Amino acid sequence: MQEKTGPPQFGPYTPGVARKPNPSKGQRPPQGTRLLTLRKAAGLTQTELADFLDVPQGNIAFWEWSEKPPRSDLLPKMAKALRVDVADLIAAAASAPLAKKAGPVGEVQRVFEEVRKLPRSQQRKIIETVDALVTQYRRKAS
Repeated sequence: MQEKTGPPQFGPYTPGVARKPNPSKGQRPPQGTRLLTLRKAAGLTQTELADFLDVPQGNIAFWEWSEKPPRSDLLPKMAKALRVDVADLIAAAASAPLAKKAGPVGEVQRVFEEVRKLPRSQQRKIIETVDALVTQYRRKAS
């Protein structure tokens, strides 16, 4: 009895096979390269940025390999996460490397950098607590 041979059958995702959303060009477009550079300069993974923006991680990968930019309603929040202006976010790739913002890291920023590493549910609890304290302070100040 002879076994039937043919091309391997692949499902929608085959583990171990690298995929790129833009295989025809073989390289990232300037917009994608810019986003990748900004994300890495901010010290974020695709998953962390996706969690912050409340979008699937695949969207971040797509934007880093695509000429299509993120939706305009996400740009302000993305710029905040990457610690840049919206104009810096959508600018074409610059020839000079990106400069990090100068200045010491404040204690609050340092603590929130640590909070960023916590699970999302714990982050929400901390945000609620801080928000309540800020609101209470504003009421007393006015």
